[in-house]
Amino acid sequence: MLNKKEQRLRRARQTRIRIAQQGVARLTVNRTNLHIYAAVISEDGGKVLASASTLEAEIRTSLGGSGKGGNTAAAQLIGKRIAEKAKAAGVEKVAFDRSGFAYHGRVKALADAAREAGLQF
Repeated sequence: MLNKKEQRLRRARQTRIRIAQQGVARLTVNRTNLHIYAAVISEDGGKVLASASTLEAEIRTSLGGSGKGGNTAAAQLIGKRIAEKAKAAGVEKVAFDRSGFAYHGRVKALADAAREAGLQF
């Protein structure tokens, strides 16, 4: 029997196989209880083209003194920021890799914010 983490990683593996066949950069999302992380990874060598997380000093100050990175407001900030950084790196189209997490809550908030900021997926 698989535990919760193994189940998530299994789902993530399936998604990554499908994305690899598309041949586009992927926007990966990772979330923990306290923070959310996003990175745009190139389709060929797996190089990180842009990244954003609630650990960045700039983001922490904009979240206020509490520095709460585990909520949808923080996820929206990260979505907007990753879209800006990806565009600066010359990436317009990405495949969304939710890393086996449910497309719901913080993951959905990040995706919607990235779409609004002009990233296509």
